[in-house]
Amino acid sequence: MQLKHRFAVLLCAAPLALAGQRAMSDSLTVNISNDGTDDIVVTIYDTSHHQRTVILSQRVNGFSTVPVNIPENSRGSANLSWAAVTVDTRNRRCGYGNGFGLDASSTVTVHADAECEARPTSTDGDTA
Repeated sequence: MQLKHRFAVLLCAAPLALAGQRAMSDSLTVNISNDGTDDIVVTIYDTSHHQRTVILSQRVNGFSTVPVNIPENSRGSANLSWAAVTVDTRNRRCGYGNGFGLDASSTVTVHADAECEARPTSTDGDTA
């Protein structure tokens, strides 16, 4: 009886594995590299498509690199934007940037070495 259950699980898992491979083939693995000594939290946005979506939001230690899968656009490349903020709340620093026409061998360097901009407020006083 246990053998039947294992076979059923394997039979159901095969299409899911193939679907995952297809989804992965439509994306590029790009390296995100923190070029500073400070630990930062970096958020990566996919800007290749109409809707800007968060791809990654993760702590990246100083001088570390993390891989991220980004969906390809119609040209087979990827576009992203990023925002970074230092983990140290006593000396908060920020950084922003973009990467256009990225391929699988691309590395995007991120950093948080600028003054953080104040967040805009809406007309009713709530923070945007």
